[in-house]
Amino acid sequence: MWMNRNQKFGPVAVAIPARNEAAHIGACLAALSQQTNARIDHIVLCVNNTTDDTIRIARAVHLPAPTTLHVIECELPPRFAHAGQARRLAMEKAYSLVGDTGVLLTTDADGIADSNWTQANLAALCAGADAVAGWVDLDTESWHRIPLKLHEDDARECAYDALCDEIHARLDPDPADPMPRHTQHSGASIAVSGHLYRLCGGMPAINHGEDRAFIAALRLADARIRHAPECHVTVSGRTEGRAQGGMADTIRRRLSAPDPYLDDRLEPADLCAKRARLRQTLRLCRTNAGLLPSFARETGLSPAVLGQVLATHSFGQAWAFVERESPALTRQKVPVADLPAQMRRAQDICDELRLQDDPRRSQPPADLAEAAD
Repeated sequence: MWMNRNQKFGPVAVAIPARNEAAHIGACLAALSQQTNARIDHIVLCVNNTTDDTIRIARAVHLPAPTTLHVIECELPPRFAHAGQARRLAMEKAYSLVGDTGVLLTTDADGIADSNWTQANLAALCAGADAVAGWVDLDTESWHRIPLKLHEDDARECAYDALCDEIHARLDPDPADPMPRHTQHSGASIAVSGHLYRLCGGMPAINHGEDRAFIAALRLADARIRHAPECHVTVSGRTEGRAQGGMADTIRRRLSAPDPYLDDRLEPADLCAKRARLRQTLRLCRTNAGLLPSFARETGLSPAVLGQVLATHSFGQAWAFVERESPALTRQKVPVADLPAQMRRAQDICDELRLQDDPRRSQPPADLAEAAD
């Protein structure tokens, strides 16, 4: 078993949704068969509404002992025939095989996991994480098929995303998720302990964005979530993907016309800093009730209601309540045209926070230190 001082992990299962993935499933399973320094006990493949040879190709892949392939073949009604439902079915079967002490991983049928993917996820869990979000990017061939303009636009958005994440990391540090880290929540690379999977209610069976919704459910349960760059999966950059809101859908949409706004997760730099600062203050309110009145004034909420919510809910649930109810934290989109100005403002905030965190600022200048000696 994989273990640390507080956890013991039993069997490991990988859950994969698939629909008409004959072109990719062989390579996906071959990559899982070549994992190093870690054992996969079960691979659960949920093949729904498929019309090609996905199942035959999957069964033909040689998997080393003790890995067992479990195939769920189903014909879902049209309103349920989506990746969220298929991933839910695969994850539920995987959980039934490994239980609370096991580890569930999930990836996509077109995903190629690095050879250390399983081991890196288990290492993060053993270090204290309850769940691990891995880093996902495009394979080289797919990358070169996408126009350079889209890559340039994406690079600018990613740079702003990184600055905003640094603001959060410095104003509201998360011991379970230190820098370096990333902000992806892709179903192509998620790992979770069996216990936390059950506690948060499992994978949401929604028609798109089930991966983000799952991470959100984990946050409500106060799960320790690690965004681990070393847990890496490569996926195709296809534009014929079935998942609304997924990578393929985004690429297809941006090939047609530029997006007018950045990703919905991103917001103006000053509001980003306010959100991070207020979240850190709410954490402190749990142990220092004296901070609650000023927090309530700043958020426009009732101190009594806030105190009741903090006393009866998890921190994740309390923060979700604040974000939902506070007019001071209403989400604002960032127009693409405003990105240069927001980049400059985010950089200024980061520079100031870095100076504040620099331990040398608390030290006397060298000449004064020598004089004191």
